[in-house]
Amino acid sequence: MKRKIQPTPDTLKEWIKAYVPDKDLFFLPENKLAGFEEYVSDVLIIPHDEFLNHSSYKQVQLANSYEYWNLSKDVSYVLVTPPGWVNHLPAEKRIDLFHVQIEVGRGLIHPVSDFSVEPSALSQDRIEVEGEDYLFLHKGMWEELSDSYKEELMTDIAQQWEEWTSYDYPLQTPPHLIKFANTFPSTAGSNCLSATLFAITGQEWIIHEWVHPKTFLQRLEYENYLVITSKDMRAGDVLTWENSDGLIQHASYCIDGDFFFNKRGQTFFNAWSIVHFDDLEEDWGRFSMKIFRRAV
Repeated sequence: MKRKIQPTPDTLKEWIKAYVPDKDLFFLPENKLAGFEEYVSDVLIIPHDEFLNHSSYKQVQLANSYEYWNLSKDVSYVLVTPPGWVNHLPAEKRIDLFHVQIEVGRGLIHPVSDFSVEPSALSQDRIEVEGEDYLFLHKGMWEELSDSYKEELMTDIAQQWEEWTSYDYPLQTPPHLIKFANTFPSTAGSNCLSATLFAITGQEWIIHEWVHPKTFLQRLEYENYLVITSKDMRAGDVLTWENSDGLIQHASYCIDGDFFFNKRGQTFFNAWSIVHFDDLEEDWGRFSMKIFRRAV
């Protein structure tokens, strides 16, 4: 039976510190830059292609907070601004900028309806679009909020990424997994591939890594895991789901044939959780599944 899980108070504090980065980023299409040129004397304007290759902006938490993967292909420039810059814009320009950020898919923008508390005190950081109110998070406003208010907002934001429900770990769960089962990371980066490699190796440091598919497959080979044709799953098996190009979209570790040690994404909002195979099928069943088993 599924139950609700929660981050610890210490973990929640770490999320609050990291979720709104010190650098405020705003993304602009080519035809929007001219409208803000008189306000950028203290701003870095970085061409988007250079931004993507800039080591300072490849940090996992920046990518997760601003949701780089959702950005429109129309983005040509990135404004890197000091905290509070946006609230020194004339009201009309600030609203224009917020509208553009919604259009290009910038992260750190949340429908007000997602919150269990009404963020009425943040009126200058919200706009209405097609009948929906949105709240824009940035460093200057975040630093002015009380700790208790941040905790309420952070909890509501985090639960938009996935349901905080999980199963109790089965009796057969390996001891090294019990420490992490149904808990949350305090830093970003750990993904499904690192969680699965940790499960098969017992190397605790690996669970905190951001592992990519080639590295993952190489380690499976090193650990003597081979693809099997049987669909009969058993403890110790590794399941992967691939898209039509053969790229791994997800991986999970089988505990007892029915339940799995799993992580749904690379954010710290995604728990290391115990899930049933039916949950995995619901999330990833549209992809092609493979079962890897360690050769005896």
